[in-house]
Amino acid sequence: MKKLLQPILDFLLFSNVFMALCAVAQGLVTFHLIGAKPVFAVLALLFTSTLGIYNFCILITRPKYPEKSPYVRVRWFFSHYRLMVSFTIICLLSLAPLFFMVGTASKILLVFMGIVSVCYGLPLFTLGDQKFGLRNIPGLKPFLITSVWVLSCVLLPILEAQVRHIADVSMRDMVILSAKRFLFIGALTVPFDIRDLFQDRQSGLKTIPVVWGERNAYLFCQFLLAGYIVLLFLFRHNGFNTDFFALTFTVVLTGWLIFRSTWEKNEYYYFFYLDGVLILQYVFVAAFSLINNHGL
Repeated sequence: MKKLLQPILDFLLFSNVFMALCAVAQGLVTFHLIGAKPVFAVLALLFTSTLGIYNFCILITRPKYPEKSPYVRVRWFFSHYRLMVSFTIICLLSLAPLFFMVGTASKILLVFMGIVSVCYGLPLFTLGDQKFGLRNIPGLKPFLITSVWVLSCVLLPILEAQVRHIADVSMRDMVILSAKRFLFIGALTVPFDIRDLFQDRQSGLKTIPVVWGERNAYLFCQFLLAGYIVLLFLFRHNGFNTDFFALTFTVVLTGWLIFRSTWEKNEYYYFFYLDGVLILQYVFVAAFSLINNHGL
């Protein structure tokens, strides 16, 4: 059974299909919290753009000898190079028709995120003899990743829900929803930087673990999650409702998984369990809501 499931798991995780599903799940969380029905165009954009951009960033940062990489993900990705290139091209091309299925505000947001994503990976800037991208600027990498996730998985669904008149979200609630998702996604990005601590030091990337140290980085994650719970209570003045308990449960689980990652350095742990919390969050929200509606 393991021999049968392993190739499937490798494909889902290392081709970034799983990450694209995480983006869709986070979009569904937003639609649920604002009380709107999911918009297909938004979910399709989240899937294809996440898959295309993540693969694009890996392709343009190809190491000289990928088969000798210490990372299973890199070795797998470039051993399926043609498939991944095809995947990436199809995803990026599919963005064109989907782009015209959303409103003007969403189009502007998508263009902005596209520019940021390209500048993040490509070495477009020059300082002396050294070329670099936005990801190489000290402290900017986790901020950019988290910001793009919040813009795409929170602001994009809200904009489309409002332009289609299927939800009404106040500026206050929009800010709180964006801020708490920023804290949640931000907490999840730090363990990946901790895992890459040694290589980031060698390459000169100034990540939070590199600057603050591993122990302080883990404490910072727990601080972000605590802030998330506080904002969760304030959202729409709902207090201790079903969504509060469902999301708090996933945050506590996330905190435990981050703590456990101090000694768990397996790549599958990071890409399946830690990233999987993004999907699990929607599963719990939907399950708790279903139980509450049916009085179970």
